[in-house]
Amino acid sequence: MSTATARPFESNPALTAIAMAYRNGEMIADQVLPRVPVGRREFKYLVHNLAEDFTVPDTLVGRKGQVNQVEFGATEATAACQDYGLEDVIPQDDITNAPPGYNPKGRAVEGISNLIELDREVRAANLVFSATTYPAGYKETLAGTDQFSDFDNSSPLTVIAEALDKPIMRPNILVIGQAAWTVLRQHPQIVKAVQGNSGDAGMASRQQVAEVFELEEVLVGRGWVNTARRGQPANMQRVWGKHLALLHRNKTADTRQGATFGMTPQLGGRLAGSWHDRNVGLRGGEVVRAGESVVELITASALGYFFENAAA
Repeated sequence: MSTATARPFESNPALTAIAMAYRNGEMIADQVLPRVPVGRREFKYLVHNLAEDFTVPDTLVGRKGQVNQVEFGATEATAACQDYGLEDVIPQDDITNAPPGYNPKGRAVEGISNLIELDREVRAANLVFSATTYPAGYKETLAGTDQFSDFDNSSPLTVIAEALDKPIMRPNILVIGQAAWTVLRQHPQIVKAVQGNSGDAGMASRQQVAEVFELEEVLVGRGWVNTARRGQPANMQRVWGKHLALLHRNKTADTRQGATFGMTPQLGGRLAGSWHDRNVGLRGGEVVRAGESVVELITASALGYFFENAAA
């Protein structure tokens, strides 16, 4: 291969297949901010100003008059996919002595893919569950008796129902951290609404809550992340905290058309590969690398409503 066409990193089809197939069921970032393909690292996308889509212009046309022109509310912005990847080093002895049916390089790709997914989960949660993401009037911080953990005084049924009516395009998914979900699904108002009883005991399912609020689905962020510095005792925290967001998600939207709260443009797919490193141990070893190129974007922030600290 000539130097003009040589690539610095050659992906391995078998390892790439493992990386692409790997999915951590605890992660919800791909459902909250769906992936959309882009053809180049740097690309343009539309940021929607939906108010103009609902402003009625003068449509009356005189017999010889000109037809009024309109321009739909979206501005063009530029973004670029970022590379996210990790490597693992496997001594040759580990490969030589691997038990039957165990693929050390494949296992390394799975481990790397899990950490890359967790990193993406944290980025998505920090973006979606940040008050700065939402415009004024589309967010509130709950405190004291307003938090859903106060079963006697809080009113999640009313509060969520009213919030769903505020965005111009009604939210169709509810995103909530596991700690807040545990509280919400046991709240007497919710239990009573879904089960038709007194609400004294019981728990609501995600499907039941989705049906009560006429949503497509309820997404619960169950992932954990260690926030301690390397070498320090583990400090395990929920990635999605105790917050709740109502979002309008359009699965058919992309960077050029369709209004949706947010998306994840992706350049190509995941890739993985390996190469021999003679400096690993006495007999050398294999360096395994996997990664992806993505960027998380909010394209219509007014299509969401955010409750910070939904539970105590």
